This record gives sequence, C-alpha cells and structure tokens, in this order.
Amino acid sequence: MLTRQELSTLLRERGYKVTPQRLAVYEALSDETWHPNAEMLFRKLQPKFPAMSFATVYKTVEILHDIKAIQVLNTGEDSFRYDADVSEHYHLRCLQCGAVDDALMDEGIRKQLTQSVEMQSGYQISGRQFYFFGLCPKCIKQH
Repeated sequence: MLTRQELSTLLRERGYKVTPQRLAVYEALSDETWHPNAEMLFRKLQPKFPAMSFATVYKTVEILHDIKAIQVLNTGEDSFRYDADVSEHYHLRCLQCGAVDDALMDEGIRKQLTQSVEMQSGYQISGRQFYFFGLCPKCIKQH
C-alpha cells in the first residue's frame, strides 16, 4: 500500500490534484481488506466528509485506478469492487452475504496453471485474475 506522501506524489506526477477526499478514499481502501464498491465507500466516508458527493467517490476510484494505486474487481455483481492491494492476489466472494475476501494461492500452482494456459492457447500471459465463489464461514455456520 502507498503512504499518503507516495500517493500525493503519484497523483501530482499524473496531473491530478491532491485533495483530502482523494486521500480519504484511498485510506478507506487501504485500511481494511473489505473490498467495497463505490456506494459502500460513500457511506463509510459520508460522516467525515458530509459535503462529498457519490460522484466524487466514483471519480476518485477511477483516478486511483488510472494511476494504478488500486485495482478494480469484477466479482459478478452489479457494481465493481475496489482493492488498494495491487499485488497479484485472488479473491473469494460469498454467494450468500456478498462478502469479498482475499484468497492466497501458492506461487507454484499459479505458475503451473499459467504455463498450462499458455501451452493450450498459444497466448503469452502477462497477468491473471482469479475469483472463487462459494459460502463464507459465517454463512456456512448460519445454515
């Protein structure tokens, strides 16, 4: 994750203004691994920034993605989720409650899978995103 200073420098280098709202959106994403969508971020930040609009939050996540400070997750929902951890890692989504969590995968398995896909397809793979779907431990307990 980026420090406040690193994010400020990155924003300026890419021609964007550094605003308290932009810093707050990034900090809300980097503080936890909750992978919120824009509406969830808006609700979390609203008490501290009552004048901030939903459009500001949405535009900010677009900017943060543009400067590669966050990644956009398409977990098959109506809206995208966001993650400040831009390292290559994978995600789990609970089909009951909608929670999205990080999933760890052994590097050997990732490498083997990538090589297999390259051999089968002829593609030279430059990146990967994996999503796993199922029930989280909390929802399993409730059933």
